[in-house]
Amino acid sequence: MELTAATIIVAFAGVFLISFMRGAFGGGVAIIGIPLLSIVMDPVTAGGLLAPLFVATDLVALRYWKSSTWSKPDLLLLLPGLVVGIGLGYLLFRVLDHRAISIVMAVTTLIFVGLWFAAGANVTIRPRSSPKAVGAGLASGITTMVAHSGGPPLAMYLLPLGLSKDVYAGTTSLFFTVGNLIKAVPWLVLSRPEGNTWVVMAVCLLAIPAGVWLGWRLHGKLDQRQLYRACYGLLIVTAFKLLWDGVCGYLV
Repeated sequence: MELTAATIIVAFAGVFLISFMRGAFGGGVAIIGIPLLSIVMDPVTAGGLLAPLFVATDLVALRYWKSSTWSKPDLLLLLPGLVVGIGLGYLLFRVLDHRAISIVMAVTTLIFVGLWFAAGANVTIRPRSSPKAVGAGLASGITTMVAHSGGPPLAMYLLPLGLSKDVYAGTTSLFFTVGNLIKAVPWLVLSRPEGNTWVVMAVCLLAIPAGVWLGWRLHGKLDQRQLYRACYGLLIVTAFKLLWDGVCGYLV
């Protein structure tokens, strides 16, 4: 990777945006990172650069999303699937058709959001389901390892539970803290960062504290309904980005 002013500026802005979203919504928004950084570097290098920075962002975010904001019954069901999913994603990284995974995840997410719109943009509260939780954790683990896009499966499980906005964000934050800690090493093995990558990584660390803090301040200004609408809006953006990546991958 060539070390230029453009590379540093784009990477810094991308990490700041990810940190801001982590502070505001807890997690699951990393999908914006690789496409943005791919403007100035190849996607695998971007993934390797971001993997340790995600961990740093998570550790800063845990200052705000403390254990009182974690839904422990849900995490006990979700985390085993997440761990297995990341392992599968790593083993199958070069075998899986990333394009097909992106399209399937996009269509599933759009159906989920469409049902929410059909219900009048109101959340229909549903009880916890162990099979659904394990499945969501597994799907999130695979997609977060393959494409840093583990947010939709987790959101599709958590949003219908009707958790408070703080508990939703805190649970999401801890879930992806665990996931990012596990997948950091595999991503570094896959990408093998060189000297310039580590320099950019060090510069981007400076963006994290302010980004998380500003996002957390925004979270405090949102009420429950606004936060849930914002989360569904992020799902729509994520779904169309996944769909675009998948379809374009077949057309190129």
